Amino acid sequence: MDLRDTPEEETFRLEVRSWLEANAPKPPHPARGSDESFEFGREWHRKLYDAGYAGMSWPPEQGGRGASPALQVIFEEELGRAEAPGLSNHLGIFHVAPAIIAFGTPEQKERYLTPMLTAEEIWCQGFSEPGAGSDLASLRTKAVQDGDAFVVNGQKVWTTWGHHADWCQLLVRTEPDAPKHKGISCLLVDMHSPGITVRPLKQMSGDAEFNEMFFDDVRVPAANLLGARGQGWAVTMTTLASERASVLTFHVRTKKQVRDLATLARARGREEDPLIRARLGQCAIDAETLQLFSYWSVSNRGKTTGLEGSMAKLLWSELQQRIYETAMEILGPEAPLQSEWLHGLLDSRGLTVAAGTSEIQKNLLAERALGLPREPKAQ
Repeated sequence: MDLRDTPEEETFRLEVRSWLEANAPKPPHPARGSDESFEFGREWHRKLYDAGYAGMSWPPEQGGRGASPALQVIFEEELGRAEAPGLSNHLGIFHVAPAIIAFGTPEQKERYLTPMLTAEEIWCQGFSEPGAGSDLASLRTKAVQDGDAFVVNGQKVWTTWGHHADWCQLLVRTEPDAPKHKGISCLLVDMHSPGITVRPLKQMSGDAEFNEMFFDDVRVPAANLLGARGQGWAVTMTTLASERASVLTFHVRTKKQVRDLATLARARGREEDPLIRARLGQCAIDAETLQLFSYWSVSNRGKTTGLEGSMAKLLWSELQQRIYETAMEILGPEAPLQSEWLHGLLDSRGLTVAAGTSEIQKNLLAERALGLPREPKAQ
């Protein structure tokens, strides 16, 4: 594998670097999770869009550049180098849009993709429920067709940015008598519709980016059905695969975290502690592995298993926890006073749950990549 940029990639890297040097907002940025942070992120997103850096991998007919995965990685690397924020409508562009591009009607693509790309309309995903998290196919939120509309009733939870979202990719059960994977449909729901209640959930980190959402007789036009009725599981798999694959660009910020961790160890006089050195070394190795795996994956599209996103997500999310746990070990009794590292530790607990738990990723890799037998069902 040749890790050097091609002439095209080098030209693009220098273009992005020059633009960011002239335009990127300088840190510190508004505190994550605040209303100020949300508006700051949306304004920055629009600036990236105006420069042609939003939805780069989208097809040109959908407003993208048709850029290769390698160019997307280069863009993210340069964002990290400049310590600049990413796209605020990340969930829409990297999670929901691939499903709309794959399953949407021409009318749906025309209606939803451009406002998503410009961050005029923010998106969330209504997937998890109180009784259907890891076993997503057990969801119970139902939609009953009534003429030219579906009437939705149910509850969703752990919905990221639901309190800021204008639209939701909502999974509902439309075929109650069908096998659970075959009875699900996907609706594109206007979050300003009557009957929707959104309640932010305060996390132990102090943030409130997750929400619970309640749907009480919410009418959704039948034209907002994404894919065929009962095809929701296929739409879901496309969304989750895209979500996990987006982790392949996270290596730059992860490597910076490791460098910051080493700086912290030196500042606290712990750089010669053998336990700390061993943990730092392992974090550095894992961050380098994530970067090399990302390069290998994007340079071998068409020759990969399709499970690279699961591999990257598993490695990245568990590495995030190890990085912050090492920071707590370095800080010792002073750890509660270090808000940035402590905040990261608390926030990292959910990373091995979001987009499919570590256990789910391991099962996927064991069964589909290694060909191991399925885990027997509990009696």
